[in-house]
Amino acid sequence: MVPEWRHFARGPRAVPEPVATPFIWLAASFGALALVGVLDLLGALDRTEFALAALSLLAGALGLRGRFAAAPGTALLCWALLNICATRPTGEISWAGHRDPEWVACLLAAAVIGTATGRVAHARAAYRRVTPYDGPG
Repeated sequence: MVPEWRHFARGPRAVPEPVATPFIWLAASFGALALVGVLDLLGALDRTEFALAALSLLAGALGLRGRFAAAPGTALLCWALLNICATRPTGEISWAGHRDPEWVACLLAAAVIGTATGRVAHARAAYRRVTPYDGPG
């Protein structure tokens, strides 16, 4: 008697659900705090453009698994930690009309682009799993 192999998951698999918004915001808070701390240890906080780029990458990476509703909160959390920990006066939140709107817009764009990229990538992967492959040509 020969065993018959069967796949556990037959049929199409759905697009994976995004991570819940509170978990994305928690990861944004701790991730931004850790990232600003590492940048401070490396002495790279003198150039806030570098910190903004690093936090934008973090917001984009978190957006890959998050919902669109999490993007504004992610951007604001990253901006708050950048504003409080990386700019003078350190430890105080302030609003500089010439730079802070640009920073928030940059972080929001990174989070939205990351979310859109993640959703499209998951949908394309699910579409490939569902459609049969007819071969070349």
